[in-house]
Amino acid sequence: MKTYYFDNSATSSPKPERVLRALDLSVREYNANPGRAGHRKAVETGRKIYEVREKIAQFFNVKNSLNIAFTANATEALNFAIKGGIPEKSHVITTNFEHNSVLRPLFYMRDEKEVKLTFVNTYDEIEKNITSETKAVVINHISNVNGTVQDIDVIGKICKKYSLLFILDASQSAGYSYIDMEKYNIDILCLTGHKSLFGIQGIGAICLKDGVEIRPLLEGGTGSFSKLLRQPKEMPELLEAGTLNTPGIMSLGAGIDFINEIGLDKIREHENRLSERFLSGLKDIEKIKVYKSLTNEQGPVISLNIDGVDSGDLAQILDEEFGIFVRSGFHCAPLAHKTIGTYEQGAVRFSFGYFNTYKEIEFVLSVLKNIALQI
Repeated sequence: MKTYYFDNSATSSPKPERVLRALDLSVREYNANPGRAGHRKAVETGRKIYEVREKIAQFFNVKNSLNIAFTANATEALNFAIKGGIPEKSHVITTNFEHNSVLRPLFYMRDEKEVKLTFVNTYDEIEKNITSETKAVVINHISNVNGTVQDIDVIGKICKKYSLLFILDASQSAGYSYIDMEKYNIDILCLTGHKSLFGIQGIGAICLKDGVEIRPLLEGGTGSFSKLLRQPKEMPELLEAGTLNTPGIMSLGAGIDFINEIGLDKIREHENRLSERFLSGLKDIEKIKVYKSLTNEQGPVISLNIDGVDSGDLAQILDEEFGIFVRSGFHCAPLAHKTIGTYEQGAVRFSFGYFNTYKEIEFVLSVLKNIALQI
């Protein structure tokens, strides 16, 4: 059976050939422990990792590539940012569309560090909720539930105006949206490599603007400053405890190369057209409830339900009978589902990637129409 992959919000698939080649090279040749020895193989591996730091810095306009630390994923990066960067007894503004990788660290800060939280739906509600205690704004750039896109240009200007820490969760947007840390006044950028950046699972990064202070959550070996009894204060060692994931890092670098070769604008335009065609086709199908962005811009993530069909059952039917891979349920974003009215039944999410085609969109629309007609 031919399969149709619409779960790119979880992990992009397939991976570009150059990413697969980078993985093979990392395991075969660059397989020493970087920064842990002075022999040639370790130095060459360390050089490859430095090259990827430079690629990330250029891609997101991070002024100092040493302010980029590699993490296991965006969740780890966001824990560093929230638990390590937000002061106790302060006030934080965030949205109802955050993933649990933001919500759970924030609720920890509320319960353990007396941090007050305010939740908004869109960026235009931020400024009116700022108080004298407000110290940070934490924003999910693109919702992984319904593709709501927050305007980071506006948010960055608000944060600069009020001297607030701007923490951006770019899990869904990195590799799809144009992100410039300097232009948009982003203080901490958190990202994962395995989605629109085309890397493998298990790699992410946190990027800091010069002058941002952060406390490490992990301490351990760094290969340098070995006589210090505590974690070094210098980046990236401050946030990189333990052996780095060289295969993941090299896959991320290859993914950025792929995006640069194709063109970020071309990738975004293709995914936007797929989303537009999908939304247009859904309008003609009765019994389908569609959950779109709450702002003027729609990301390539769209959720829906069919009246009378459980979201989990629908996803199973699509998989087993038609080879269509989607994700049902609550997508690790409970407040988002409360906001759009799907907290009880969840929703079926379609998330599009560069390798999806118009022909695939037409096929899934025909399938959804047939299912809806049979209800």
